[in-house]
Formats: sequence, structure tokens, C-alpha cells
Amino acid sequence: MKKLSIMVLAITLLLAFSAGSVSASSSSMLTNIEDVKGTKYKYGGNTTSGFDCSGFVRYIFEKMDVELPRRSADQASEGTKVAKDNLKSGDLVFFDTSGSNNGGITHVGIYIGDGKFAHASTSKGVTIDSLDSSYYKPRYVTARRVLSDEQYENYVEASK
Repeated sequence: MKKLSIMVLAITLLLAFSAGSVSASSSSMLTNIEDVKGTKYKYGGNTTSGFDCSGFVRYIFEKMDVELPRRSADQASEGTKVAKDNLKSGDLVFFDTSGSNNGGITHVGIYIGDGKFAHASTSKGVTIDSLDSSYYKPRYVTARRVLSDEQYENYVEASK
């Protein structure tokens, strides 16, 4: 009886710790984005009191143990280039919103799947938009993958 009790206790603890690690992982990219959705735009902002686009991206990626440069133009040289038709959740998407559409990087967001990306908009704060919107589609420049396979599994796949 004593061995059975110990075995039941061990299994209970194992299941409890397993469930704990699953819920820890599900505090993932999408959860972190949802937590700050609606946060106002603030030029140079990188905290929950206000974000600019690159500050928002940096904030979310720091929670996934990924260090990124501060400026969107510098973030555009991180990781590996990804074709628009091969995007997966967690990829960075870059835009030229300067008005000149010369391919310069002036805005960044995080692709979240289904043709949508999260970003800090000057008018709406942290929000989700479509890559195919009439505003963003012609301004799209490139995308970069900065998450390792392990980080992707831990922080992106865990939330599905």
C-alpha cells in the first residue's frame, strides 16, 4: 500500500509539473501580444505605458529570450530573410511608411498568421492589421525570421 501511495503521489506531482510547464509556455507570443493590445502609441516608447513599432516588437521578443536592435531598420537585418508566401507566426514584417515607398524600412510588426500582423500603430496603438490592407499591402518591403526552431516551439506553437 505504501508503494502504491508513493507511486500515485509521484504521478500526481509529475502531472502537476507538466501542466505547469504547459501553461508557462502558453504565456507565449500571442498571449503577450494580447496583454498589450490597445496600449497607446508613444514615439520612442518601449514599455506598457506606450510603444512605438520597434519598441513593441522588442518588448514581445524579449519575453521570448530574443534580443533585437532598437530601430526597425536595424531589426530588418536580423535573422534570415523570408519570402512573403512563406511567412509563419513570429516572423518580423517590415514596411516603408515614409510616403516615398523607396524600400526604406520605417515600420515593423510581428506576423501572427492568417495574413495578419501585430504592430504599434500611430493612430490605434498596439493593434492587429492585415498584410493585404489597402494601406499596408503596397508598403510591404520584406520579412525576417529571428526565432530558432526551439523558440518557435516554446513561444509560438505552445499557444495554438
